[in-house]
Amino acid sequence: MANLPPSHYPDIGQIGEDLVAQWLESTDWVILHRRFSCRWGEIDIIAQHHDCNSGKNAISPNFTQYPTLAFVEVKTRSFGNWDAGGRSAITLQKQTKLSRTAGIFLAEFPQMADCACRFDVAIVYCQPISKQPRQLTTAHQALISASVAGYQFYLQEYIPAAFDSAMDS
Repeated sequence: MANLPPSHYPDIGQIGEDLVAQWLESTDWVILHRRFSCRWGEIDIIAQHHDCNSGKNAISPNFTQYPTLAFVEVKTRSFGNWDAGGRSAITLQKQTKLSRTAGIFLAEFPQMADCACRFDVAIVYCQPISKQPRQLTTAHQALISASVAGYQFYLQEYIPAAFDSAMDS
């Protein structure tokens, strides 16, 4: 069987990001930017959430809670991959690049400077549909799944505030 040209295969990473963006929107996040890039690197998804408790609250009636910005790194991997579903690919060097890129985003959009910021990681698994279906290897149920271009995708884990900002140190 001849190898198909690379253009024949879907962009697995893009589809994984689409799945995560869809899930974020279904949980009341607003997608501000996809694949934001600068000289430091790229952030897959930048999303904003207005908490239900925005505005006045019982603890401090004059306190106004700012929206939360999530800088989301999406790791899409096949089952049995070498890097723990993408977790071990989030090295200190990668975290520093993400932090610097987030800083550039905030400099370009100063109206977001007062938002609470965090770095989230989304773990997406994919497998070809044509193969014998496998059980998910973790005890957690997928947050969302989709079949696209002959593959089954599962948002297996979403890790809010997965690492501290390298800018904070």
